[in-house]
Amino acid sequence: MAGKEELSLSEAIMAAGDAFHRFPLIKVQGVPLMCHIVHNWDSIWAFRPDPSDLLIATYPKAGTTWTQEIVDLLLNNGDAEVARRAPTSIRIPFLEIHSPPPIPSGLSLLKNMDPPRVIKTHLPFKLVPEGFWKNKCKAIYVARNAKDNLVSYYHFDRMNLTQPEPGPWDGYIHKFMNGELAWGSWYDHVKGYWEEREKRNILYLFYEDMKENPQREVERIMRYLDLSLADDVISRIVELTSFKTMKENPMTNYSFFPKPVFDQSISPFMRKGVVGDWTNHFSPAQTQLFDEDYKRKMKDADIPFRTDI
Repeated sequence: MAGKEELSLSEAIMAAGDAFHRFPLIKVQGVPLMCHIVHNWDSIWAFRPDPSDLLIATYPKAGTTWTQEIVDLLLNNGDAEVARRAPTSIRIPFLEIHSPPPIPSGLSLLKNMDPPRVIKTHLPFKLVPEGFWKNKCKAIYVARNAKDNLVSYYHFDRMNLTQPEPGPWDGYIHKFMNGELAWGSWYDHVKGYWEEREKRNILYLFYEDMKENPQREVERIMRYLDLSLADDVISRIVELTSFKTMKENPMTNYSFFPKPVFDQSISPFMRKGVVGDWTNHFSPAQTQLFDEDYKRKMKDADIPFRTDI
């Protein structure tokens, strides 16, 4: 089963062939999104989840795949074989994603799955279909400190051949600060979910906390999902979702996305997975510029981000 689904996804991508290029972004309510998403926006906005569905929301490159794998293993009692039944993007569909045919959209994958489903999104809070909140769906949000998130997104945009050309590093910093990247402003994204977390019962997690003490954070997710797993199962999940294990796992490392989409010879999908790599990229002048801008944009937010652990 897993092999067949993996093959069909890779085959679909190869069949789309020349339809792939760096797609332009178009704004929805001021948020830049890939053109294929925007062309299908009405059907995305109209999506009606089941109350049992779980949403995993992040800004891109904030620990999405990691959290998806933790949740899938928690829901399957730490069974590694079950978690290898298919690639991440098939097991936990990406709500808004639309690609050239014959690649299945997130909505078409969801249509063929019975609830309860786990659903991924990078949409900012204001663009999440209202049905999630009307139906009181549970939602997990993961936030990563801005500088590390920016670095990770930069390397991702270099290898993801369906998103706009990142250009030089110095210019990319400004694109990030100005909210010009796909899925928009990091600042608005992290603040939007933070402000709604209590009202909407959103479990708001930090990438840095997950790196510092993965067992503690896996247990937090377990409790939020009303699950109770034995300590040895939790320990196994922590091991199965370590960066090293996931980087080598063909179901999570996106090796099933062939080169027309992800060129991992430019930069691997799972690159470093650390806290503080920004210090290897930012010059002192860039750090000063970024920090001053950050203080202005985040002055009213009390979100406890950490840039090192």
